Amino acid sequence: MNKICFDFVADQNSQILILGSFPSEKSLKENFYYGNKSNKFWKVLAEYFNEKLVQSIAEKKQFLLAHKIAIWDIVKSTNLIGSNDSALQKEKFEINDIASFLRSHKNVRAVFCNGKTSHKIASQAFSDINFIYLPSTSPANVSFSKQVWFDALDSIFK
Repeated sequence: MNKICFDFVADQNSQILILGSFPSEKSLKENFYYGNKSNKFWKVLAEYFNEKLVQSIAEKKQFLLAHKIAIWDIVKSTNLIGSNDSALQKEKFEINDIASFLRSHKNVRAVFCNGKTSHKIASQAFSDINFIYLPSTSPANVSFSKQVWFDALDSIFK
């Protein structure tokens, strides 16, 4: 297993955990989550919180923590070639210990999965945790609706 995901971003104030599947090739190159400029993740959060789009890794981390958001990926390491989540499902991979994360981050009230792959893997690995599916912010998801994300965020922050 040659590719390893990023460390989670979280603190003791985090109220939600957003789980991706595994960093894309562009994210790995940028060395941070959702590094593909066409991915809607950062744009959706900026719009939801009515803030400017953050650019640097430091700004992104600060933004997440300021809004009580933790992020991580369900897959810890893989031999996956490329960024296709459907290929990830066919590869061998190691998963992150979400249960331990939740035990040590007691204020997390919801775990949102960014896309079908993260939801499927997380649900299969941790059947006792309620993972909430949200449509992927990936540029490959042409039918993306930010309203579903806004409604999910409202359920925690409003």
